[in-house]
Amino acid sequence: MGSVFSAIINGDLPGRFVWEDEDVVAFLTIAPVTQGHALVVPRKEVDQWQDVDGEIWAKVMDVARTIGQAVRPAFDAPRAGLLIAGLEVPHLHVHVFPAYDLGDFNISNAEQNPSQETLDEAQAKLKAALRELGHGENVPD
Repeated sequence: MGSVFSAIINGDLPGRFVWEDEDVVAFLTIAPVTQGHALVVPRKEVDQWQDVDGEIWAKVMDVARTIGQAVRPAFDAPRAGLLIAGLEVPHLHVHVFPAYDLGDFNISNAEQNPSQETLDEAQAKLKAALRELGHGENVPD
């Protein structure tokens, strides 16, 4: 049985995608530490980040960097945070989020029940920022 992220990637569960390419996707988390919190996930299931193929790792980190470049202006954030926790879902994922202070790096403080409107707004802002940066070909409609 695949991970919940594989179910999202395959369209079996809903997801608010902001990036898609042949190897990597990014979608908003349903438990954000700040509005605009995205997860960068390889399509191929790999549990531990240190076990991923080097080429895929490089692609995941490149997409994470690109998402980080977009979250700062989209959410007027001084920094883009990046975390690899790996305890929640056994499928490699990199958290990228607007960071305003060190407390934003504590995933246990994530909002557990954000409104659908807030998530939709975050998706629209992040997609617009990615398009503005010239990545429209990877931003889903």
